[in-house]
Amino acid sequence: MAGRSDGIRRTPEAAGEHPAWARELLEHLRPAGRDVRRVVDWLAATVRAEVSLQDAAGTLLAGTRLPLQETLAAGLRSGRIASAAWEGEGRHLRLVKIGHLAPARVLAVSREDPFDRHTSDIVTHTAQVIELLLTADETVAAGHRLRRATADLRLAILQLLMVEDTVAARRVAAGLWPGLLDADTACVYVIESAPALRERLVAECLGTTREEALVVRCPAMDGHVIVVSPREATAGELRSLVERHPDTFLGGSVWQSLARTATAYGQAVSALAVARFRADKTAVYAERTHPERLMDPVALRGWAGRVLRPLDALPHHTRAELLATTRLGLEFTAVNTAKILGVSRNTVRARMERVETLLGVDFDDVTARAVVHLALHTQINLLDGQTAGDAGAPSPGLTGLLAGPAVGGWARELLGRLDRDTRDVRRTLRTWIAAGGNAERAAQTLGVHAQTVREHVRSAEPVLERQLLATGTDLYEVALAHLAAGDLEQPVITGG
Repeated sequence: MAGRSDGIRRTPEAAGEHPAWARELLEHLRPAGRDVRRVVDWLAATVRAEVSLQDAAGTLLAGTRLPLQETLAAGLRSGRIASAAWEGEGRHLRLVKIGHLAPARVLAVSREDPFDRHTSDIVTHTAQVIELLLTADETVAAGHRLRRATADLRLAILQLLMVEDTVAARRVAAGLWPGLLDADTACVYVIESAPALRERLVAECLGTTREEALVVRCPAMDGHVIVVSPREATAGELRSLVERHPDTFLGGSVWQSLARTATAYGQAVSALAVARFRADKTAVYAERTHPERLMDPVALRGWAGRVLRPLDALPHHTRAELLATTRLGLEFTAVNTAKILGVSRNTVRARMERVETLLGVDFDDVTARAVVHLALHTQINLLDGQTAGDAGAPSPGLTGLLAGPAVGGWARELLGRLDRDTRDVRRTLRTWIAAGGNAERAAQTLGVHAQTVREHVRSAEPVLERQLLATGTDLYEVALAHLAAGDLEQPVITGG
């Protein structure tokens, strides 16, 4: 038995020695051939031996498991010795420490013939190659872990913004991205692509924005990338990115306070639906007329305050939590809302059911969801920086708000676009909304196939420039247009 602690010494090649084995060994360092198990198998075949590579715990990483002399193995793993040799029972064993830090891995080579200088050189150089490959793998793995941790941190910041916890979001962001959320307002953008291209888009977004924006893989939609940016230049940078990629679309929100990130996200998703029909593949939410902007703001604030008054008695944190969940829950499915907020879907459903009970509404009714969505949207966009309307002051109510000439004109123009379709798509759409967006129930009422209902609704989307089959702002605006036009009955809602 023999051992030494002075590290692995390289032995110069003898004059005239054929270097074929060295060239073969170097081939394993090429990008296409980097595999520790292949190197171990190559060593076994080259020196006609059994070879084992074990980690610090004795787990076999490659090759054939060999019984090791425990004292020697412990010395190698601890770093006390760098290599060792043992002979007995008709076998010759060579052990080499792999790695500079303790506990280290152990390469064991066992053969019937003694180790001559040539064979020892091959073992020594192979150990160095294995160490390089393992170090490269660990570096790559560490890089992956760092990128994943950074991505998870970005998502956590977004989720904090979604529930209006801007203080915590800024505190988390300050460690890695100082100043990123120092601004009071920001825009939210959503980029859509094929899911297979998303990683490339994320990398390009990070590079394009120079990490001066919050770039997040959407946890709900595989093909979406969410960007929250306080910089005006980001819009142009992302437009240039979309121009370079076919079948990629960009939707952007209007400027919102950081506490209204959830609303801005909904706006960006809504704009994305319009972008799919635009030649430049981009759209901004503010480019469209919205019904709440056509209503008397004082009357609208008073009405919204009365509708949401049952929530005012709740503790501030609970109220903010319920409102944030409901805003997203009205825009997306419970599953996707849960992914965005980082909670379970049962939690989302429980919170929304509580809001239903407090407000006295039925969220299975599309028009009821549209009315509550209008109240929430009003609270966010019309009450920022303003005094809330007196919930007890006289108000025309929802009927009066929708009866205004501006709202009526908007509704007639919007729905009138469907009159040119000879299939009576407008009737199908009205019936489908009244059926809670359920194609089967609408089909029974109309006496047609459910697929026909879906095709009619889908064909209305480009005409109205709104996404209807996916619940959200677009659908609610169309529902409000039907209410304003008198095509649907107003829902029952406490305080409305």
